[in-house]
Amino acid sequence: MASNKYTLMLGLISLFSSAAFSQQSDAGYDWRDSSKIATRNLPQQSEFLNNQYPYPAQPKNMWELGFSAGNSTIFGDISNTGSIGDKFGLGGSISLRKALSHTFSLRGAYYGGLTQGKTNNYRRVNNGDLNYKTWLHQLGFDLIASLNPASQYRGNPKTNIYALVGLDLIGAKVHYESPNGTQLNNEYNTFYGLPRAGVAGASKNGTLGSFGGVEVNDRKGWSLLAGASAGGGIAFKLSNKVNLGLEQRFTFTPYDYLDASAGGKSNDIISYTSARFNYNLGSSAKRVQPLWWLNPNNFVYNEINSPQHMKLPTPVLPDADGDGVTDQFDMEPNTPAGAPVDVRGVSKDTDSDGVPDYKDKELLTPQKCFPVDADGIGNCPEPACCTELRNRLDSGNFGNNCNIGNLPSIQFRSGRATLSNDAMSILASAAAQIKGTPDCRVRVIGHGASDKRAQQLSWDRVNAVIRYLVERQGISEDRFIFSYGEEGDANTVDLIGTKESGPNTVPAPHPNLQR
Repeated sequence: MASNKYTLMLGLISLFSSAAFSQQSDAGYDWRDSSKIATRNLPQQSEFLNNQYPYPAQPKNMWELGFSAGNSTIFGDISNTGSIGDKFGLGGSISLRKALSHTFSLRGAYYGGLTQGKTNNYRRVNNGDLNYKTWLHQLGFDLIASLNPASQYRGNPKTNIYALVGLDLIGAKVHYESPNGTQLNNEYNTFYGLPRAGVAGASKNGTLGSFGGVEVNDRKGWSLLAGASAGGGIAFKLSNKVNLGLEQRFTFTPYDYLDASAGGKSNDIISYTSARFNYNLGSSAKRVQPLWWLNPNNFVYNEINSPQHMKLPTPVLPDADGDGVTDQFDMEPNTPAGAPVDVRGVSKDTDSDGVPDYKDKELLTPQKCFPVDADGIGNCPEPACCTELRNRLDSGNFGNNCNIGNLPSIQFRSGRATLSNDAMSILASAAAQIKGTPDCRVRVIGHGASDKRAQQLSWDRVNAVIRYLVERQGISEDRFIFSYGEEGDANTVDLIGTKESGPNTVPAPHPNLQR
């Protein structure tokens, strides 16, 4: 029968293992969810979330309610050999278990059982062999150590292997068949109480008889004992709520009469081999699984794999020419300081004339004026307005003593008075020239005189240029001369250095037409 018992245990292990390992691993719980943290641990969780403390708070976890049934056996003096010699009994339990950490947990349980022993010749008085039945009631308190929740190579465990130690309070009632056959109607006699050496036993009907040369106290058949337990088990997870297990628990007693016999051997041991059904109590919205089902390394390895909490320093990448494009992606690693570049680090060439913007003195040369010279100036003849201005400068009408150099022209989109990013970049470069020649003023000339709308648009564009240079580049407004509505390219505003005087602001000619 013993071999059959172990065969059954191996079969159950195989069945549970197949069901358990068919489940997929999961990460456990969301460490950011403070609803699963006990109130007393919220300060630690808050410090952790704010990166002021390195460790998250332990989450609230479910209680485990367990039921078991199995074989209850007493290892004592009655031999379990012979044709009907195996000891066998039935037992069951109900328990409640709570995790203290991912490794340790406490379990309280009630165990009830009926054990019995039969011998080959129960009437052999000389060696004390006899038949017996023992009723057991136990309250057990166990400290359980889970041996496999933590791992560096997988997620949450699907099996829980554990060892246990505990203390027990035991109520035992022993019945026996008298070796001399004096029991009534083939019934069992009651063995009363805890023994004291020297007197007699008591039979079922209360009359004193002789049993093993010991005295027993009449306590109506029940003995109250204390014991210590040890054992181990394995559980197989079927879902986040249910697991099945096998467990072996031994209870060591200070009593040698649980099998109604004292054969000079050690005190009796209660063995309980059981199959267990366990269910996790509590809402998954407020509590995580019992901690022995969670790998405590989950947070660490998930954070390493996909950081969501750690403070990562801002990466510093080399950029030798300081153009904002890192060296590994820079297609032009030696761009001059201040030169505008594209996303590849190549100097911009807005008009695609082959001369980079930082060298181009005519930033928006029309394609009809290509090819251009080394300064990016096209081969189209100068507009009449510009020729006139140049002649006036050369003749000294504007006080030709200003060494500000050539200032750029600003191109606007048709019908628009808003500065583009390229235009602002050009004006930023021009601002450096203007600031470097404080003795010069700048005439800002807008074109477009064909009608009222064109005149107002010309005024708006001149005003946009002056406002940018004053408000964004910090140049004094009195250094500009406001001029609009002149003949020329209506989409262009020219900047010309001069020492002449003129108004730095004029009223809008047609404010009702302002853009």
